[in-house]
Amino acid sequence: MIEPMVRAEQVWKSYGSLDVLRGIDLEVSVGEVLCLLGPSGSGKSTFLRLINHLEKLDAGRLSVAGELVGYRERGSKLHELTDREIGVQRAAIGMVFQRFNLFPHLSVMDNVTIGPVKVKGATKAVASERAVALLERVGLKDKMASYPAQLSGGQQQRVAIARALAMDPKLMLFDEPTSALDPELVGEVLDVMRGLAADGMTMVVVTHEMGFAREVADQVVFMDDGEILEQGVPSVVLSNPTNDRFQAFLSKVL
Repeated sequence: MIEPMVRAEQVWKSYGSLDVLRGIDLEVSVGEVLCLLGPSGSGKSTFLRLINHLEKLDAGRLSVAGELVGYRERGSKLHELTDREIGVQRAAIGMVFQRFNLFPHLSVMDNVTIGPVKVKGATKAVASERAVALLERVGLKDKMASYPAQLSGGQQQRVAIARALAMDPKLMLFDEPTSALDPELVGEVLDVMRGLAADGMTMVVVTHEMGFAREVADQVVFMDDGEILEQGVPSVVLSNPTNDRFQAFLSKVL
């Protein structure tokens, strides 16, 4: 059997007395695009951050490509990996945030090459060649020498995507990648994401872009109050949701 790219088994996450995730069970197959939908505070972004161990789960198991994230199992107990081991895992998972998180003092080219050079030990020449190809792919080859402050929000987000792809990830995570953009800039970022999906990149996307979810997702998951309330193929669940809370949510965003 082919291991799913992402497998969550009874994943719990709490902050003090607040249970943010309550027993999440979820699988994402290799090459699949999953869109996480739900209101703010439903646990979507927290789940995304658990996938690359930016947050630590409190109970359950979470694996990527058959490997436990952040832990190794000895007997019946989980032991957290070293920072170095976690870094190796994280390098194989690309993440694009709401805010672009580019290094403001570095050029576009340097933003894209710094990860492969510093983390993966690539030569500057190899990293630069790859960066040129990726920047061309996201339509920004002419901005290589520019700095983030000289770019629009949509351009910065496309650089952030190129930077994540430069690490040759096996999985891409997107945390509301268009929510900080002016409406007229959303399309250029979604077009890049559509291209990634068409190329078979496994993607987990937290989004409020219902059109993108309907068009690109293989499955959509609706979360509220830390639980999955509905999931399935977008043509079914977005057109005929069975959960009352999901129906109310869609009535406000569609």
